[in-house]
Formats: sequence, C-alpha cells, structure tokens
Amino acid sequence: MPNADDLGAIVLTLELATLTTLILLLVGTPLAWWLARTRSAWKGPVGALVALPLVLPPTVLGFYFLVTMGPNGPLGALTEWLGIGLLPFSFAGLVIGSVLYSMPFVVQPIQNAFEAMGSEPLETAATLRASPLDRFFSVALPLARPGYLTAVVMGFAHTVGEFGVVLMIGGNIPEKTRVVSVQIYDHVEALEYTQAHWLAGGMVVLSFLVLLALYALNPTGRRR
Repeated sequence: MPNADDLGAIVLTLELATLTTLILLLVGTPLAWWLARTRSAWKGPVGALVALPLVLPPTVLGFYFLVTMGPNGPLGALTEWLGIGLLPFSFAGLVIGSVLYSMPFVVQPIQNAFEAMGSEPLETAATLRASPLDRFFSVALPLARPGYLTAVVMGFAHTVGEFGVVLMIGGNIPEKTRVVSVQIYDHVEALEYTQAHWLAGGMVVLSFLVLLALYALNPTGRRR
C-alpha cells in the first residue's frame, strides 16, 4: 500500500498538474488563436518554438531551464533582483518548467480547433454586428470545445507523467518537488518493487482512463 511519502507525492503531482493546466489554458488560448488566424511570417518560428518540447529530450530542456533560472541565468537574475529568490528546486520552478514542457499538448489542440472552424462563422457573426470579443466568446470558444477538452486532458496527463524535466529543475525534495514519477524512481533504486508497483500501476490506470476519456469526449475524432 502507498505510504505517507507516496501520498505526499501524489498530492503534489495533482496540484502541479492542475495549476499547470489552468495556466496553460490562460496562456495558450491567445497564442493558439494567433497561430490559427495570423498570416505573419513569424507564425512558423513561433509554432516551431511551441512544438519544440515534442522533439527535444526532457533532460535537455530541464538543463537549459535550470541554467536560465539559476543565479547566472537571466530569469534567475531577475527573480533575485525582485526579491523572489531562485526558482530551481522549488514548486514555483516546477510550475514554470511544466508549463513550458507541456505547452504543445495544450496549444496545438486548441489551435487545430480554431483552424477547423474556418472563418465563415465569425464573418456571419460580424454581419450581425457582433463585436470581436463577442464573436470570440460566443462563437469561437463554443465551436472549439472539442479542442479544449483534448487540451485539458492531454495537458493534465502529460504533466502528471513528467520525469526528466521535473527532476532536473526540482530535484527530489519531499513534499516540495518530489512528484510521483520521481518517487517511483526512488522506490526502484531502493529495490522497493512492491511500492513501485503501486505507483506505476496507478499511472498505467490513469493513462488508460485519460485516453478513454479523450475518445469518449471527442466522438468526431473517434469516428474519423
């Protein structure tokens, strides 16, 4: 059965995944909207930058996050100047790293949903004298609902399963930066396979339920 350390890691992981997903929805929505609607020459570079975590090894991203947030990095210098302190090996640092690492899993489904609806619904709303904000909240967001459901599920699940990035940025501090994936690694290193089975099995079940929910909530994609 899970012990107190396991339960603490589970709670911390759920807190991290929930907060990361909420931040990504707020940050990712305008970014996805811009990527879906713009004709700027910057669309390609920005889209590639958003998708970069899909192809880079997590340890590479974690290393550069650690350097950037460290005392000699630009973000580290800024946080020290603001009196916040350094972000590595803190929960705040985990959140920032998780947001950047999970960004494509939230931005891309929303962007695809915005692109799939086309321009006709917005043009029709404009002929009815709807303001740009009204067109976005009354037309675009409801039509993009499947994309948002996919983004929430995938963003949350991807954050729960992080290992390389969170280990590089957060280390292994109980009740502060030790998430489930790191706790499983600790159990395996200590040859505590029974405890590792409990947590790893829970991750397998969660991953299956996430994919099942994704197919159930997106019947269009399932038929396709």
